[in-house]
Amino acid sequence: MPLHESEAIILRSYPLAEADRLVSFLSRTMGRVRGVAAGAKRTKSRFGSALERLSHVRIWFYEKETRDLVRISQCEIIESFLDVFRDYAASIVLGLFSEITEAVLPEREASDANFRLLLLATQTVKRTGKAELALAYFSLWTVKLGGWLPALDRCARCGRAISAGEPHYYSTSALAFVCEKCRTSGMRPFSGAAQNAARKMLTQRLDLLGEDLIQAQVAREITEVMLDIVENEIGHKLASRELLESPA
Repeated sequence: MPLHESEAIILRSYPLAEADRLVSFLSRTMGRVRGVAAGAKRTKSRFGSALERLSHVRIWFYEKETRDLVRISQCEIIESFLDVFRDYAASIVLGLFSEITEAVLPEREASDANFRLLLLATQTVKRTGKAELALAYFSLWTVKLGGWLPALDRCARCGRAISAGEPHYYSTSALAFVCEKCRTSGMRPFSGAAQNAARKMLTQRLDLLGEDLIQAQVAREITEVMLDIVENEIGHKLASRELLESPA
């Protein structure tokens, strides 16, 4: 059984049997992996809090060709986000980060870009205490990296160029943006400010942006459309999104 060592982010962990945990994690070198952490539920477990959701860790694990689950032997924390989960609003957004990542990435396919995106978005929420901009950025780039992002600068129906700052609309049936002239009822509005912000997000790192450049309402517009696209691609509703949109 070969031993692997990797930087990783914990996506989820579940109780398994009496003392073990089933862990889903994003390895920087191997992609999304599932494994068993034996004895992790015990009070004096050697894993401690390293298996908490979105923990940035160094992980060691064994794998067998005949088994889907790897065996996790050791896990050391690089950075913990436990304190962020104590804030209700932030915890929902971090839950969306892990749920989306687990849903869109196939098993055992390394994606350094998705790894860096998840870590950057989570660290930004921790550093700023604000989640709306980070969620919009994370959602937009997840869609971009998945190859699902519709053209932001051209109407999918008439082909007319949509200028910067011009409002347009997202069609859930066409999975594309259309101009004011081609809009029909039921389409989700996407303001000129949201279009400009999305373009800015695609050319700048999240830690270089701020609410002075992109307002919270604009970030929410981007998030709503991008989550629509994600849900269409994965074929089901995001559970954490329902919490995000529920009254507090």
